[in-house]
Amino acid sequence: MTSPFYASQAFTRRQFLQVGGCGLAALTGWGTSRDLFAALPEHVRTGKSVIFLFMQGGPSQIETFDPKPDAAVEIRSATGAIPTAVPGTLFGSTFEKLAPLADRFSIVRSFVTGDGNHDIKPIVSKTTAQASLGSLFARVAGANHPRTGLPNNVLLYPRSVDATTGPEITSFGRLDSAGTFGAGVAPFIPGAGGDVQKNLELRLPVDRLGDRRSLLAELDHFRRRLGESAFDPLREQAFETLLAGVAGTFDLTKEDPQTIARFDTAGLVQPSQIDKKWNNYNHYVDHGKSLGKLLLLARRLVEAGTGFVTVTTSFVWDMHADSNNATMTEGMRYVGTPFDHAVAALIRDLEERGLSDKVLLVCCGEMGRTPRINKSGGRDHWGNLAPLMLAGAGVPRGAVIGQSSRNGGEPLSEPITIPHLVATVLQTVFDVGALRLVPSIPAEIIRAATHDPIPGLDRRATV
Repeated sequence: MTSPFYASQAFTRRQFLQVGGCGLAALTGWGTSRDLFAALPEHVRTGKSVIFLFMQGGPSQIETFDPKPDAAVEIRSATGAIPTAVPGTLFGSTFEKLAPLADRFSIVRSFVTGDGNHDIKPIVSKTTAQASLGSLFARVAGANHPRTGLPNNVLLYPRSVDATTGPEITSFGRLDSAGTFGAGVAPFIPGAGGDVQKNLELRLPVDRLGDRRSLLAELDHFRRRLGESAFDPLREQAFETLLAGVAGTFDLTKEDPQTIARFDTAGLVQPSQIDKKWNNYNHYVDHGKSLGKLLLLARRLVEAGTGFVTVTTSFVWDMHADSNNATMTEGMRYVGTPFDHAVAALIRDLEERGLSDKVLLVCCGEMGRTPRINKSGGRDHWGNLAPLMLAGAGVPRGAVIGQSSRNGGEPLSEPITIPHLVATVLQTVFDVGALRLVPSIPAEIIRAATHDPIPGLDRRATV
């Protein structure tokens, strides 16, 4: 019986793209054959995407979204407090651009990560079966977008947009973990400059891109032995067309210069304004010059069809005021100022492009910081309360979920935990009722997706 793939001896370019199924995925091998051709019902996906900004190092509850201005001086925000667009709600004063937008997103004041360890939760945790949250998404939705071929799971480090930045930190865990779900759903990590073709060849195991081309050449040779005409030129043209389209999405130079300028965080804190006595000096510099471009690239990716983008700028929120890390006041200037600018720019940009209801933005770290400022002016590790911000994709506008104790150390209301957050994310991108009916979905993913989501996100919460 003749294979359907060889039923026709001539393919138009359009037919080639259709036969490719997952486009570039079929050529590069990002996904397994099960990923590429699984009959996942379309209605399982909601059509929404996620940008998860991981604030690695552990941001302070109090200097961000819960400043406690009436608390004792050693507890209340070291940077002061400012009013927001939500009456009665204050933010730390570093967030002067997010404060006027507070009526467009939600904050959670009772989020508990469970411990004060430096690791990579909630991106990779027991709840996610030790795989990145993006890998869970890709395991269900497929490794690649079915039409564009874009990877469905992308991880962005500073080097994704700036070759002069330092390497990613993996000593506290690997954000590219696929757990037991297979390397085919691990996140794609682009290098700087948008050179996607080069990075595909470098990052795919065993030069998988070249192997696929060799395999296709062997198939052409086999077809010729059977008396069929080869289709090398057309295949090469389609290959290059698909790859060029993917590469273009990663290329920030194709973005409107005014948009790039609105996102840019490079000039907010000059390297000369950062004290070199801190061992984290280079990380502060990298954070400042890359964060805005990383979020712009994340927006380009989700707009083009990528389902899950994780963004991190390394280990910058760890504000102990020791030899490595700055004090709370300095640290929030070095780290919080670019965060405030870039996240505000992203929220406005998503609204302008009509993407607010289609993209969920999540911002949090692996823990919080102590409610009491230490003798050096920093805050130490704390697992009992941590800041959490969510925007878009149906999240209530201007909601404050939960309450914290007077000293900002523990939840005063029901604790919101990592399983709540993971379920909220998965229920944003999947119809869980439909998902449960797909027999091939691993039990770990079903369990994570069917947990209770964050209470209050399905209705406007009271302050």
